[in-house]
Amino acid sequence: MKFNIALLAGDGIGPEVIEQAVKVSDAVAEKFGHEITWKPALTGAAAIDAVGEPYPDETHEICASSDAVLFGAIGHPKFDNDPTAPVRPEQGLLKMRKKLGLFANVRPTFVFPSLLDKSPLKKERIEGTDLVFFRELTSGVYFGEKGRKDDGNTAYDTNMYTREEITRLARKGFEAAMQRSKKLCCVDKANVMETSRLWRETVQGLEKEYPEVTVSYEFVDAVAMRLVQWPKDYDVLITENLFGDVLTDEASVISGSMGLMPSASLGTSVSLFEPIHGSYPQAAGKNIANPMATVLSAAMMFENFNLLEEGKVIRDAVNKALAEGIVTEDLAEGGKAYGTKEVGDWLAANI
Repeated sequence: MKFNIALLAGDGIGPEVIEQAVKVSDAVAEKFGHEITWKPALTGAAAIDAVGEPYPDETHEICASSDAVLFGAIGHPKFDNDPTAPVRPEQGLLKMRKKLGLFANVRPTFVFPSLLDKSPLKKERIEGTDLVFFRELTSGVYFGEKGRKDDGNTAYDTNMYTREEITRLARKGFEAAMQRSKKLCCVDKANVMETSRLWRETVQGLEKEYPEVTVSYEFVDAVAMRLVQWPKDYDVLITENLFGDVLTDEASVISGSMGLMPSASLGTSVSLFEPIHGSYPQAAGKNIANPMATVLSAAMMFENFNLLEEGKVIRDAVNKALAEGIVTEDLAEGGKAYGTKEVGDWLAANI
């Protein structure tokens, strides 16, 4: 098969970890007889510096015309430390999600047998954890009307959802549950928020279409507690934008390192695949960043093309590397630490 993949390296460690994902993807393509054409494009702080816009029209055209987007990370301290900056890297991310219609963020959390002791949670609590969040990505409070009044002393952000936006996200969750353990949790705050009551009402209306799926409804604060108490009780969780943003970051550390978790943002025509970690500018250019999450995001990309064996080959290589200690300094703990490039080279050679 032939693929055109938009390559958005972004900022900080983004270019370094993306380079390793490309190596691994090319090794998979060679092994299985595929052909990948990479189409680099600017985004984030790098794009602001180059053209004054975090998600330029040219980048959007490349993404929209590709089969998928492989994305690194965005963000830079010079913007983080200036709350008055009129243009920010994160604006490009929101714009990209909206323009590409990336409405469903898929965030898995799973554990690696060789790294159970590196988790901040007890081994007996996390062993067997394998859950996935479906977070609505293009609506909610992040996209609602916002502003200031009373001479800037009062601020407001409006949370708004339509039944259609909830339905399309919920269906993704139901479909995933049908492929997994047929268990779905809808996370909301329906005891307080009207938008959450619409979420619950809409999901309840879909239950009859998926009679094999057992659906539970839990308040977001309760889920936040249970994620660190009994994470393996969950399988598929669906939720709105803000709740999903917080809970998926909480869940991400269960595995022992944010540098291990991949994600996907599914759209109506093109989907994007990225690690969940940030741009980590302090590590940029030092060859110490963990590339595993980006490599596993590439595995999700192949699987989204229904190339399941290709994805499995990548996952098997990552598991073997972790088991044999082919890891960067965040996981080495006194043992030998490999560089970002060396880990990528090892994975590609193993494949």
